[in-house]
Amino acid sequence: SAIYDEDFEQWTSPFVMAAIHTRVVRRSNALLGLPWGANFGYDEAVLNKSRFQAVATGVATGVGMLTLALGPTRKVAARSLPKPGAGPAPETRESGFYEVTFMGVDPSDRSHDTRVSVRGDLDPGYGSTARMLAEAAVCLAKDDSEVSGGFWTPASALGASYLERLRGPAGLTFTEL
Repeated sequence: SAIYDEDFEQWTSPFVMAAIHTRVVRRSNALLGLPWGANFGYDEAVLNKSRFQAVATGVATGVGMLTLALGPTRKVAARSLPKPGAGPAPETRESGFYEVTFMGVDPSDRSHDTRVSVRGDLDPGYGSTARMLAEAAVCLAKDDSEVSGGFWTPASALGASYLERLRGPAGLTFTEL
């Protein structure tokens, strides 16, 4: 559904990956010993230029998810979707980019709120994700780790060395706004 975000002064619609991302971020907070507090909350949404666009995007996302969730409609949709292993052309991957803005809200003192922009210099679905995964593998292979096994998130298992690799070889830029 479309929701107006007072902080961004824009309409928002649901982000398709939010259900996964929110759980990873909240688990990171727990595994790191609650550095952001026991009442920490996290959510994601897509910014839209208008309420109409937010509603249309929300409806399209819902219809797409429902279509892919149901066996018969998924089979029909599969005929027009890219085949496994197919992806955008190299030129498209190389010329792609993305920018995500995070806003941290301090509920007890809004003067401590912060905004950070994260920008990637490749297509997010193929180019940038591949680089991030490769740098996580390099961290696991080369860096000392304090974790010995189990189910960890990238932030809790790889920490500051991973962040540096994201800033360097992975091509991400972090800017406080």
